[in-house]
Amino acid sequence: MIDNKTAPYGVLILRLAMGIMFLAHAALKIFVFTPAGTVKFFGMLGLPASVAYFIIILEVVGGVALILGVYARWFAIPLAGDLIGAIVLVHFHNGWLFTNKGGGWEYPAFWAVALIALLLLGDGAWALAPSNFGGKRRS
Repeated sequence: MIDNKTAPYGVLILRLAMGIMFLAHAALKIFVFTPAGTVKFFGMLGLPASVAYFIIILEVVGGVALILGVYARWFAIPLAGDLIGAIVLVHFHNGWLFTNKGGGWEYPAFWAVALIALLLLGDGAWALAPSNFGGKRRS
């Protein structure tokens, strides 16, 4: 049974945690690997430079959107795609555990599943611009 009084706050906590994690993930690409290093890495994967820039922008904008609750359900879709891409292109061959060399796929898989849960749950409490998902505004 879902507790309708507290569930929106649970979704808020989920949204905030994932938003902060995406900002940290983007900050790693910007300040540690640098955009040029990220482009080079994506190139090694056979992807064009534009994809690296798109992912950096998606993670920054998506992270802020999750934190603020600005169409969070809609941002969950491309952010989950980002993580599924990371699983397929980077982490899958490293095995299950993320502690494996090169990072396994358990962490990005859990994160993608959490985004899908957010998509199904809704925007939660204190969303600044709730998603109009399925034609009806929900929180």
